[in-house]
Amino acid sequence: MAGSLEAIYVETNENPTHAVIWLHGLGADGNDFKGVVPSLGLDNASVRFVFPHAPIRPVTINGGMEMRAWYDILEMDLDRKVDMANIDESCEQISALVEEQIAQGITSDKIIIAGFSQGGVIAYQMALTSKHKFAGVMALSTYLADFESVPEANTVANHTTPFLIHHGSYDPVVEPTLGARAKAILTDKGFDTSYQSYPMPHSVCPAQIGDISAWLKGVIE
Repeated sequence: MAGSLEAIYVETNENPTHAVIWLHGLGADGNDFKGVVPSLGLDNASVRFVFPHAPIRPVTINGGMEMRAWYDILEMDLDRKVDMANIDESCEQISALVEEQIAQGITSDKIIIAGFSQGGVIAYQMALTSKHKFAGVMALSTYLADFESVPEANTVANHTTPFLIHHGSYDPVVEPTLGARAKAILTDKGFDTSYQSYPMPHSVCPAQIGDISAWLKGVIE
C-alpha cells in the first residue's frame, strides 16, 4: 500500500464546491503551480486547489539521483521507457486524495485532475483507469505513458470528460510530437479532447494561463 502524500491546499473562497488536484513535474514539488492560482481569475468561484508533493525516489535517467518523482524514467528516447509500477502506485496515492475530497463533500464529477510533464502522465492514467468520473483533465507538456493500451472511451468512467491538452512548440524535454500523439490517440478512441500549442519551451506562459482560466471556468459552471 502506497503511503499518503503531503500536499499544499489553496482555496479561492470558503466552502469549496470544486477541487483541482494539480500534479507537478519531475524534481519540483507542490509549490510549483501554487503561484498560478491568483492569475486564474476564479475569485467568484469556490475552488480548492490541491498541490501534492511526489515521493522522493531515485531516477535512472538522472544517474539514480533521488528527487521528487511520480515514477522512474528508465530511458529518455522518444517513446520513453518508464516504471509502470511506480505510475500505478502514484495513481493509488492520487486516488486517496480524490477520496479525501469526496469525504469533504466534493463529488468526483466536480474534481479536475491536472498535471504538468510527469504529473500530466499521472493525470492521463487517472482518467483512463479510475472508477470515478472527473469534471475535467488538464494535461500540460506531457505524454501518454502507455499509448498502446489506451482503452476505448466508452469502456471507462471518463468517457465524456473533457481533456485539455497543452504543449510548447519549442519543448526540448517532452517533444511536441508526444503531446500531439496523445491528442490524436485519445480523439481516435472517442475521448473529448482539445489541443493548443504555444511558442514556449517546457514551461507555461501567460497566454496559456488565460486559456486555462477560461477552460476551468467553463468546466466549473
